[in-house]
Amino acid sequence: MMKKYRVNDMFYSLQGEGYNTGRASVFIRLAGCNLQCPFCDTDFSSYQEMSGDEIVRQALFLKREAKEEGRVIVVLTGGEPTLQVDQTLVAQLQNEGFMVAMESNGTKLAPPNLDWLTVSPKGNVVVEKCDEVKCIFDGERQVNDYGIVARYYYLQPCDMGDTHLNQAIVEQCVDYIKQHPRWRLSLQTHKLAGFK
Repeated sequence: MMKKYRVNDMFYSLQGEGYNTGRASVFIRLAGCNLQCPFCDTDFSSYQEMSGDEIVRQALFLKREAKEEGRVIVVLTGGEPTLQVDQTLVAQLQNEGFMVAMESNGTKLAPPNLDWLTVSPKGNVVVEKCDEVKCIFDGERQVNDYGIVARYYYLQPCDMGDTHLNQAIVEQCVDYIKQHPRWRLSLQTHKLAGFK
C-alpha cells in the first residue's frame, strides 16, 4: 500500500524568512503538529491525503505554471513535517530536480537526505545539527538555541497582531542582536510585502 501524506496546502511563492528569503519556492504545508504554539499560523482543520507521486506531480505543475526553469526549492513545512516526511518523499522530489528544504521544531529527527534543514527549536529538541536555527523572539523568553550547531542563527520577531507591540519587539530584537552578533535578523517579509 502506498504511503499517504496529509497535505494542508501546496503553493508557489517566495520564501519569506531566514537564509533563503526572497527565493522562489514551492511550499508543501503538512497537517498536524506535536506542539501547540500560540503564534502558529497554520490551520490544521483540513487536509488532503496525497501519495508521494501526487505531491511530486503537483510540485512540478506549480513550477511549470510559474514558468520557472531553474532549480526551485521545495519547502516542507507544517505543522511539523518530521511527523510524516521520510527519505522516500525527499528523494522523489530531488529526482525531479528540486532542492528540498524543511522547517522543523526539532523535536524529531529529519530525513538525512534533505538539502537544507531549518530548526525553530521548541519543546524537547533532539536535533543537534542543522543549516539554520531560527528562534522566535518575543522579548519575554530567553533566547535559546538548545545547543544546536548550525551555519546560521536567526532571531525572528514574533508577530503579536498589534502594531505597537510588534514594533517594540522588533526594537528589542535588534538590540539583542547588537549585543549578541552571532545572531542575524529574520523578518517575515511575506507578511511585510503582503504575499502568501
